[in-house]
Amino acid sequence: MMKIRTGIATIAIMAATAIAMAQGPGADVYKTRCQSCHGATGVPSPAMAKAMGVKPIGEVKSSTEAKMIAVTTNGAGKMPAFKGKLTDAQIKDSVGYFRSLAK
Repeated sequence: MMKIRTGIATIAIMAATAIAMAQGPGADVYKTRCQSCHGATGVPSPAMAKAMGVKPIGEVKSSTEAKMIAVTTNGAGKMPAFKGKLTDAQIKDSVGYFRSLAK
């Protein structure tokens, strides 16, 4: 009985680790700082898109990673700047995660 419990626990830990790794390093930052405006899948709600001018990932995926990092760092339009609120690595990782939503 103990072997079964240990085996189940091991499988659960491996599954949780695989999910976390699949989400990428920027997933947590994106979910806490970006998702409320940009949507869980990179598609904002219609109300957010209208009120804030947020475009879905499909419309901005042609932007370079460097441009997205600059906009996230310095802000643009109604998007606030995250310089000083997030590290450069967090910004880069969250942009990378956002870009992965287009795939």
